[in-house]
Amino acid sequence: MDVNIDPKELHNKMESLKSNKDDLALKKTCKEFESIFLSLMFKEMQKTVPEDGLVEKSTGRKIFEDMHIDELSKEIANRDQGFGIAEMLYEQFKNGYISW
Repeated sequence: MDVNIDPKELHNKMESLKSNKDDLALKKTCKEFESIFLSLMFKEMQKTVPEDGLVEKSTGRKIFEDMHIDELSKEIANRDQGFGIAEMLYEQFKNGYISW
């Protein structure tokens, strides 16, 4: 173990690790936002589908369909590119076009 490490070099490494951790958190947050956005979009799209009048939807079925849409949205957002919303948001934040 080298005891003669330059403190500035150590500080730079720590800042780099912090930056990487922040980048991962930002990517995760952008993917979560995309998931929520897709969920809301799919639920609005589902409202446009006419229901058949033969059998009334139970509360359980409505809850299941909402949960299914939420999980589907999470899966789509967590794929490689998803719809691309998360990647666009991430780039906007990284380039400073959007501030926290």
